[in-house]
Amino acid sequence: MSFPILGLTGPSGAGKGLVAKHLQDAHGFAWIDTDAVYHELTNSPSPCLAELQEAFGTDVIKDGTLDRKALAAIVFAPDAKDKLELLNRITHKHVIAESEKRIEAAKQRGARGAILDAPLLFEAGADALCTHTCAMIADREVRKARIMVRDNLSEDAANKRLDAQKPVAFYAEKADFLFENNLQGTDGIDATLALVNALAKELL
Repeated sequence: MSFPILGLTGPSGAGKGLVAKHLQDAHGFAWIDTDAVYHELTNSPSPCLAELQEAFGTDVIKDGTLDRKALAAIVFAPDAKDKLELLNRITHKHVIAESEKRIEAAKQRGARGAILDAPLLFEAGADALCTHTCAMIADREVRKARIMVRDNLSEDAANKRLDAQKPVAFYAEKADFLFENNLQGTDGIDATLALVNALAKELL
């Protein structure tokens, strides 16, 4: 029997977490959150952390963990595009390697499939690990309202985050499945979960 690996992506506030949790809880998929993997790899001594120190200096390590503010000051400085690209090359490599291990572990323990929840799924090349890909999308104003509440952001901060993300056309071109999640409240959740149930049936 095949083991489906769904690459789940999309811009902030589109509803990736809702989809991943339902696939996990209702359909027996293992949920691998690449943001959480990244934080684990940089919150304690690891080959990833050692490589970041070698690339960016000892100032980006504080008390044995990554000093994110210090690193951000380096990679988001004016004319630092090459440094940001270097950061992505290092971190993506380690996150993908750890994700592969977790997918294999999920398979061994009898999960029905795996979800690779990755905001930068295509940019990092992590879609190569997946049998299928799905992008969650929603209108900008809907996403802005969601992330302002979820992350306690001001409207200006929310707009800056959204401005930095890929347009819907990027996901429409690359993803096998494209789910629109604009409805609010119970109706929106029910509509999205109906799509997820249909997707799970197809994958399994």
